[in-house]
Amino acid sequence: MTEYKNAHIIFINRPGVNSEPVEDNFRYEECPAIKETLEDGEVLIQTLYLSVDPALRCRMNEDTGVHYMQAWQLGETIQGLEGIGRILKSSHPNYIASDLLEIKMNCPWKLFFLCKPDDGLIQLQTLNRAVVGDHPSLALSCLGLTGLTAYLGIKLKGHIKPGANQTLVVSGAAGATGSLAGQIGRLEGCSRVIGLCGSDEKCKLLTDYWGFDHAINYRKENVAQRLKETCPDGIHVYFDNVGGEISDTVIRQMSPDSHVILCGQISVYNTDLPYPPPLSQDIQQILLEKNITRDRFLVLNYLDQFEPGINTLAQWLSEGKLKVKETVADGLQEAGRAFVSMMRGGNIGKQIIHVSD
Repeated sequence: MTEYKNAHIIFINRPGVNSEPVEDNFRYEECPAIKETLEDGEVLIQTLYLSVDPALRCRMNEDTGVHYMQAWQLGETIQGLEGIGRILKSSHPNYIASDLLEIKMNCPWKLFFLCKPDDGLIQLQTLNRAVVGDHPSLALSCLGLTGLTAYLGIKLKGHIKPGANQTLVVSGAAGATGSLAGQIGRLEGCSRVIGLCGSDEKCKLLTDYWGFDHAINYRKENVAQRLKETCPDGIHVYFDNVGGEISDTVIRQMSPDSHVILCGQISVYNTDLPYPPPLSQDIQQILLEKNITRDRFLVLNYLDQFEPGINTLAQWLSEGKLKVKETVADGLQEAGRAFVSMMRGGNIGKQIIHVSD
């Protein structure tokens, strides 16, 4: 009987609600091997890729502050949002050995794991190889929750009208969601797209690779002045991934009747604030006086639009209208380092972990 030598990432200690995560919050260690003997309705899965997401930061606290994710427990295997796996053996009629799977919502950071799909704890979906080709990790970026967040956020909350000469500003623009949001905003009809990011390398990619009209390095440039220069017709849509002072600066220059898509607030994820964090009185007054909408966007509220959304994204990707970049950490043992780097802006595009082949 075959045994699979196993390992996982466990959660060792909490950074505290007002502290940054560090690598020592995580530990890679071996765990009991898995045998091929399966119960009825069970599948044995080998993990190939893991998604690393800023939203996981709240799971490091004793209380996540949100209803749809539970806190990680000390000493237990970390569970992420998404992963890609291969079925090694199955006793479930709907799953076949060698199938590739998308693992959603409670994906264990583990080399191998057993799962009963019918218990609902982990969601499994057979991967469409015709769509992802030889690049299955696309299901974690453009063709997964990340891509859907960008697409549905822009489409449902951006109020973009083709030909209306609208300008879109994206913060965290060189990240997984932001890089897609800018491209999608253009495809939906924005005439000008501006990206905010934290390095000259990222700025160059935004304009030369992803096709943004302008990129602003918030670490080196005067953001308020650069927005005046690059948005002469005003700011009509703001895809907000970061919050904090950067977002306040953008909102101060937004046009009347414009729209903020509240996607993420990574600048305050390491602080003890509710989500979404409260705004200062002057920013609230600007929103009120200019009739600016600022709607929190949670992609999980739109499950009925996932399939058509993925179909649209897949078509754009196949036509070369969307471009994707990944930052890949090689090996499960690199998971903690990859998470900490991503939270500090070390990634370009989607941060993933390549676990096995």
